[in-house]
Amino acid sequence: MKTSKARRFKVLRFIVKLSVSALIFQLVSFNTIFAIMKPSEINAKWKVLQERISKEFDSEFPDLKVMLFLIGVQELGKGPKKYSKRQKEELMHIATCRLLSEMGFYELEGLDQDGWPHWKLIKAIPPYTMLEQEMLMKSLVVSYFEDIYS
Repeated sequence: MKTSKARRFKVLRFIVKLSVSALIFQLVSFNTIFAIMKPSEINAKWKVLQERISKEFDSEFPDLKVMLFLIGVQELGKGPKKYSKRQKEELMHIATCRLLSEMGFYELEGLDQDGWPHWKLIKAIPPYTMLEQEMLMKSLVVSYFEDIYS
């Protein structure tokens, strides 16, 4: 009886260590972005990027979905053309994977027969809050375009 209690305690302690490790990883990966840019800096750069894209495309200020679509088109490499609703969703998925690959969450597996990239999830994405997700994606989009425009 004593050994099973000791074993259960050992397993419970191991689970707690894993949970703490996962929490630390989540905080470290999210804080890595904020070590580079503070939320106020992300928002300021986001506004500048929105203005620039708006002028270049002679359109309204693009939201995050539009930015992801543009990145997806860029990453696909087939240039601007008419895309179906499903293709637009896939382009935004390509962009999301490409951006999150910068943090080590995805890696490019290769291209399919039509030249569309396929990504592989290589580590679980922590359960960020909606606000954290938005700030993370904005910061990654800003960094992506900074690389293109520099």
